[in-house]
Amino acid sequence: MDTLQGAVAVVTGGASGIGRSTAHSLARRGAHILVADIDAPAAQTVVDELASYGADALTVRCDVTADTAFEELKASALDRFGRVDLVMNNVGALTRGRPDRIPVEEWQRVIDINLMSVVRSNAVFVPYFLQQGRGHIVNTASIAGLYTYSYDRLPYAASKAALVQLSEGLRAYLRPRGIGVTLLCPGPVRTNIDAARLPCFGPVVATRGPGEEFAVLPADTVGEQVAQAVLTDTFMVLTHERVRDVLVDRASDWNAFMGRQTAALAEE
Repeated sequence: MDTLQGAVAVVTGGASGIGRSTAHSLARRGAHILVADIDAPAAQTVVDELASYGADALTVRCDVTADTAFEELKASALDRFGRVDLVMNNVGALTRGRPDRIPVEEWQRVIDINLMSVVRSNAVFVPYFLQQGRGHIVNTASIAGLYTYSYDRLPYAASKAALVQLSEGLRAYLRPRGIGVTLLCPGPVRTNIDAARLPCFGPVVATRGPGEEFAVLPADTVGEQVAQAVLTDTFMVLTHERVRDVLVDRASDWNAFMGRQTAALAEE
């Protein structure tokens, strides 16, 4: 996408965190934004903020687990703006617990939000973009989907790992057809998620991060990274450069890497 001036972006989970910051970054570059979130009042606050850039923005309350959610988003965007150029699938859910304590129902809930919401989005917007002959998709995964640094949030990590594969396949299929795909894999980012309020199953476990070398970034920094990736048609966005070193280390000797990770986790 050569410019965001006048482009129309649909951002799910747009009421806070990375979604809100990306909406700001896109609007500053001239985009019009549909802010979709299950928290409609918070989404409206973001829409009000975007007015300072002169952006035309719209709030739509959206539960991404609903079968009709993305058809309704597309219809709302077309009714207001006449087209859609960019979709950011940004909604995410976390949970905590030891692997033997998290029930199947919680796995289903997290996967439905984190992975199946993107499947629902693709079912609506991929055919639309193919017919239009252009467009861009941004999927928010996580470095937790790239390598293991904890075992207390396996539903989250597994769903994000699946999203990495989904995004790679989409990129290979859609890029020759004029449609961009960007995969955002954030490390620690300062958002409104309160770890103490996350669902926890069994004994309380520490929410382990990837390491002290991964500084907690402000969400605004990540929003800017996403906007630049769309403009440059970049596939992978790693918010922390150190991730590459970890992935190279793992690929060079996966068994030794897992030995070190296992030993580190066993000490906690």
